[in-house]
Amino acid sequence: MADPFPNPKISFPTVAPSILAADFSQLSAQIKLAAEGGAKVLHCDVMDGHFVPNISFGPMVIEAVRKDFPELFLDVHLMIENPDHYIDAFVDAGSNLITVHIEVDRHINRTLSKIREAGLRCGVAINPGTSLSMLDEVLNSVDLVCVMSVNPGFGGQAFIPSTINKIKRLVEWRKQTNAMFAIEVDGGVSLKNAEKLTAAGTDILVAGSSVFNAEEIPHRVRDLFQKAIIGNSERV
Repeated sequence: MADPFPNPKISFPTVAPSILAADFSQLSAQIKLAAEGGAKVLHCDVMDGHFVPNISFGPMVIEAVRKDFPELFLDVHLMIENPDHYIDAFVDAGSNLITVHIEVDRHINRTLSKIREAGLRCGVAINPGTSLSMLDEVLNSVDLVCVMSVNPGFGGQAFIPSTINKIKRLVEWRKQTNAMFAIEVDGGVSLKNAEKLTAAGTDILVAGSSVFNAEEIPHRVRDLFQKAIIGNSERV
């Protein structure tokens, strides 16, 4: 696969701690611990209480994280309705990549173009119950495909095993078409499945509770990286 993230350079596989699971009273301190463990990508789940049954945070939190951690890659996942109305705000806040959901964006090509025109990388996310065929017309237009491995809305859910088949099918499609998108898995990622996920073809492991609920956050991030690297070595 050609590198979709040449600048800033992100080496795959990588671990992207999800700040949704962090203690927001200690957000900067916990992000710093994750970075000490080797994290270079932060996953930021934005929820509006409409597309998903929860509300998380908005551009102001992204802006604060960018201010404190200018060196980190901010992977912003919009689980919101009418995402094209808010792209400018998340661009201005300091996002590096913005991902929108195929299920909710009726004019997704327009939204993806808007993200690209702002100089950011763009991604598309897909829920567990949505067929990959929904992505056919956009896979050559994105830098990342985020495969949801839980039903979005809340952290700490159990991983849905059928996600593995989706990953393998995306890898095969990518090979056949010489596409450049990275494959990200979001939901239920842990030490138990990280190796299997990267062996199947995952490039970016989004880990929330597994990281921020750990007693030693830097150690947990390092352990996840180790599992990811072992799985990557097992890819066919």
